[in-house]
Amino acid sequence: QSQLAESGGGSVQPGDSLRLSCTAPGGTLANSAIGWFRQAPGKGREGVSCISASGTTNYADSVKGRFTTSRDNAKNTVYLQMNDLRPEDEAVYYCGQIPTSGYFCSNFQVSLFKSWGQGTQVTVSS
Repeated sequence: QSQLAESGGGSVQPGDSLRLSCTAPGGTLANSAIGWFRQAPGKGREGVSCISASGTTNYADSVKGRFTTSRDNAKNTVYLQMNDLRPEDEAVYYCGQIPTSGYFCSNFQVSLFKSWGQGTQVTVSS
């Protein structure tokens, strides 16, 4: 059973943009740090970004300046705005929820995130 749900993936060309959304159909994201992770075929799950309950953010070096994560508590949604997409960004993107309070995304180890969606595919190709 998926506790979170990702949407917004698709197939784009290099340089294009996508906005991914993460929701919690059966709960709330408002009190939790939410991370975005991606997994390409044959690769491990890689941290992309993290946003704390208070809005503190952190990003992987590979996406700094291109990706922005934000949250809208009224919509119970966390977003990942992805600009200037590159072929190396191609992966299945997952959002994860950290169960502890007071986490400020100083890092975002995969093991800290206990709830996940089933992922949304992002394809970047010419």
